[in-house]
Amino acid sequence: MKGNNKATLLTLAEKCKNILASNWLGHLNTIKSDAKGSKENIYTSKVKYILKRGKPYIWVPEHELHNVNTIIDERSSFSVASPYPGPLGKLLRSVNKFPARVALTGDVVTLKDKKAQSVAESLKEVMLSEEKTVKEFSYTVSGVLSSSNQFSTSRSENLKELIDGVEKYVIYKFNISSCMFVDGNGGTHEVDFEDIEKCKADLLGNTSLRKNDSSILRILAACIMDVFFLSLINYIFNFFYFIFYSTLFCEAN
Repeated sequence: MKGNNKATLLTLAEKCKNILASNWLGHLNTIKSDAKGSKENIYTSKVKYILKRGKPYIWVPEHELHNVNTIIDERSSFSVASPYPGPLGKLLRSVNKFPARVALTGDVVTLKDKKAQSVAESLKEVMLSEEKTVKEFSYTVSGVLSSSNQFSTSRSENLKELIDGVEKYVIYKFNISSCMFVDGNGGTHEVDFEDIEKCKADLLGNTSLRKNDSSILRILAACIMDVFFLSLINYIFNFFYFIFYSTLFCEAN
């Protein structure tokens, strides 16, 4: 039993890899630049990406300021949060519980035509593989992943616009120089990025999890109930707080 418990514990590197590999949306930060050079002010925007061989490959729209900034200064940072479904994420934030996230620092490198095409082909392979896996899930889980809500649709659905040709993108490789794991309480833990590259991601896309759909739903239900009771306690406390001070106010007048 002891051995089984040890086997189920995830290292920080594995947690980082799971977050990076299961999400598709992150915050890219670059240093604002002009003709005189870097100004040390930060420009931030949401961008889409995939993980390949442990490194993020980022799609930046052509009109984004990042494309100007990185010509002058390639230094950047990239932050990715654990992808909770929208309603659950809002519920957790309402009681000051935030999803764990990964904060990376490093340099971004623009990919030229052949390398960009190669990464684009990898994107298509990732999407096809995930779509196949989602179809093999039970009805309950596949229904959630194929819903119309942008926060709960599968990653492949959210990445389709990168290859549909409507908007043009510049593709970057993010070379990691440091990695921090930020837990739900805001605690930071430094992680060796080489360990992230070596470990394998354990995603919902793993077909072995198909047998554990009910366990996933039970965990989700437990989280919702936990947050519900925290919210209920907070509501009751505020109610009696209001009654108490209303009584004092009435007595004083």
